[in-house]
Amino acid sequence: MKKKILAMLCCMTMAAASLTGCGGDKAAQTGAETGTEAGADTEAAAPSSGGDTKIALITMDSIDQHWVTLNEGAQKAAEELGVTVDFMAPNTKDDAQQIECVNNAVAGGYKAIIVAANGPDAISSALKEASSAGVKIVYVDSPANVDAEATYSTDNKAAGTTAGQEMIKALEAAGVTSGDIGIVNVNAATDSCVMREEGFRAAFEGSSFTILETQYGEGDAAKSQSIAENYITQGVVGIFGCNEGSTTGTGNAIKAAGNAGIVGVGFDKSDAIQNLIKDGHLLCTMAQNPDVMGYEGVKAAVAAINGESLGGKVEDTGVSVINAEALGGAAPASDGAAKASKEWKIALITMDSIDQHWVTLNDGAQAKAKELGVSVTFMAPNTKDDAQQIECVNNAVAGGYDAIMVAANGPDAISSALNEASAAGVKIVYVDSPANVDAEATFSTDNKAAGATAGQEMIKALEAAGVTSGDIGIINVNAATDSCVMREEGFRSAFEGTGFTILETQYGEGDAAKSQSIAENYITQGVVGVFGCNEGSTTGAGNAIKAGGNPDIVGVGFDKSDAIMNLIADGNLLCTMAQNPDMMGSMGVEACVKALEGESLGGKVEDTGVSVLTK
Repeated sequence: MKKKILAMLCCMTMAAASLTGCGGDKAAQTGAETGTEAGADTEAAAPSSGGDTKIALITMDSIDQHWVTLNEGAQKAAEELGVTVDFMAPNTKDDAQQIECVNNAVAGGYKAIIVAANGPDAISSALKEASSAGVKIVYVDSPANVDAEATYSTDNKAAGTTAGQEMIKALEAAGVTSGDIGIVNVNAATDSCVMREEGFRAAFEGSSFTILETQYGEGDAAKSQSIAENYITQGVVGIFGCNEGSTTGTGNAIKAAGNAGIVGVGFDKSDAIQNLIKDGHLLCTMAQNPDVMGYEGVKAAVAAINGESLGGKVEDTGVSVINAEALGGAAPASDGAAKASKEWKIALITMDSIDQHWVTLNDGAQAKAKELGVSVTFMAPNTKDDAQQIECVNNAVAGGYDAIMVAANGPDAISSALNEASAAGVKIVYVDSPANVDAEATFSTDNKAAGATAGQEMIKALEAAGVTSGDIGIINVNAATDSCVMREEGFRSAFEGTGFTILETQYGEGDAAKSQSIAENYITQGVVGVFGCNEGSTTGAGNAIKAGGNPDIVGVGFDKSDAIMNLIADGNLLCTMAQNPDMMGSMGVEACVKALEGESLGGKVEDTGVSVLTK
């Protein structure tokens, strides 16, 4: 189905998911609200034919959250570059359907095909015909045996080895040094999953563990659960799932067996997988960056259409180990709650619709809304503005919304509007940043503790470089946003008793360009470090350090975006404190539904965790 995000002044409606088919249904470009970069080189040239440039995105299926997220990254790049990307994936993994999608793209006059191939050979003939017809081919996630302009994927073998090493560490920590290990894979042909398995098996070479014969569940969670249950009856000590469905099935089987002693490790990131990790039914998962694959894939397709030679380059889009610690050790976002008794209407009002942080929070909210059978409308203003946020709250009340999930600009600015909403019977739940109005629950980061961690990381880096004194600059959003104020407070506390001097905080309103100007001024004053309190502040700090060509300045920040991760990878930032906005969104929706169904949440406040992301 069509997926649109209309970036309006306020109170916009965001379609939650993309439904696909080989008929070439258009997924209108999303990303109007994602003003931050999703990749390193956003200066890619615009297509010569403008909005007439049609690109087909054909993934293995349209079901897994992995592919939905990949499409979101693709749509973001399409919006930036002024092209059309049609999500043309079959509903299920099927070679014949994927071939049909390729053929339909050629017949439909598409200039490029971005494809995640089911296997290296199954659709090769169709891709060769497409290439012969002048269609540019770009691979994402999983290539076929046909030359392409470029490939953006995970180094699956290395990631599989990491998964094996994580399992071995956990087993040995539990005193288990031998036993059988099961593997649940998709099929024997999908290159990405085959390489994951190969890397996983390599990790066990020379150990006393025995890897059993691989079983195939076609990426289906239910089939994979049955396979995992059979492994459990055989007395395995560990099970590895090679993709999202395999991992979910594995975790569900371990949960059903009530056997916490079995170590489950998997691949891909979804709300279901994260909940299984937090519940202790999975140890960890290897989280890829499908949004980066989609984003970079579209950029490459446009460059190739415009005549640029990419030389068939292959780029690794990275992987992270997501475990309970990385998820903040919080209680699970879902305890298996049943669908809501009715389709409650929930408004999600964040500080703006620009930062990737809020877009990711919305993604988590939409996924949980779909699971529970309710609707969530993303009603954020385009920019941080109290008046606009108040207007969004008032419009939600006037529109008959049953609950409002809100990330308040400040503790008091929208309090009157929220009090009126509450008086009208609307349930209030805070995500990320609360206001001074009672609410059903709050899901946010312990920002003060995370800020102190950021300061400690900067001190360690400076002292390692022999720097024990000097000025430190802070770029914050404003003096009212509670979450960012607490981050600054925690950061400052880390420097108490040191020889460093924290300069007066400067405010960039969360805007990357304004924040860069502030950071550049700090640099001219000779600071040894700069701290950014949110995504825009951090991006601006990193860009200023990059522009100044002074790698000795230590930049530390908050939030995770592709722009920030690229600045870290290039050495222009030391690290960032990565929150879990998707978890905030997911847990926030569940809390709204519980409150609407009559459950008392007692105004609970839950920490959704933070991780330090370094190079």
